[in-house]
Amino acid sequence: MFTGIVEESGCVQSIAPGENAIRLVVRARVCGRGLKVGGSLAVNGCCLTVAKMSGRGRDRLLQFDLLEETWRRTSFHRLHPGAAVNLERSVRAGGRMDGHFVTGHIDGVGKIIRWERSGRDHVLDISAPPDIMRYIIVKGSVAVDGISLTVAALRARSFRIWIIPHTLAVTALRERRTGDEVNLEADLLGKYVERFVTALG
Repeated sequence: MFTGIVEESGCVQSIAPGENAIRLVVRARVCGRGLKVGGSLAVNGCCLTVAKMSGRGRDRLLQFDLLEETWRRTSFHRLHPGAAVNLERSVRAGGRMDGHFVTGHIDGVGKIIRWERSGRDHVLDISAPPDIMRYIIVKGSVAVDGISLTVAALRARSFRIWIIPHTLAVTALRERRTGDEVNLEADLLGKYVERFVTALG
């Protein structure tokens, strides 16, 4: 379980097919501390298992093995060496919950259709498939590449988010451009409510 509060922006070292899976290697500093092989790390919002760790000093190289399902459902196919990725370690029981409940299970991919400065802030419009849009509500939460963000406006096929300077500075959003794909995870609570209501008939 995660909160959507990005701890650092890591850097992709390599991403290539391996013997049994697609292998992703990410360089991290903050998130390398206290992490062990077998532990979970959210990479652009996707919960991945650390398969191998290496490195000394402040930097750590974290290796992940991606399944075909993960490859199909996320925007990882757009990653390349040198790309910035959002990283967050799993939340500790009893720790602060500054964002919202984020599972790290990506619902699908959205596309940035507007990304521009507006005063001191930035406005971000994202189009999303109908099966994700059904859970998006104004003033509700959504995880975009693992960042817990608040929906400011809603249209039939897209939603709008305002980005403050701090979020832009500490996340990989600073590298995003119009037309780029982003990983989306809708609020877990909405999914449960829909399931319960449907079950009740």
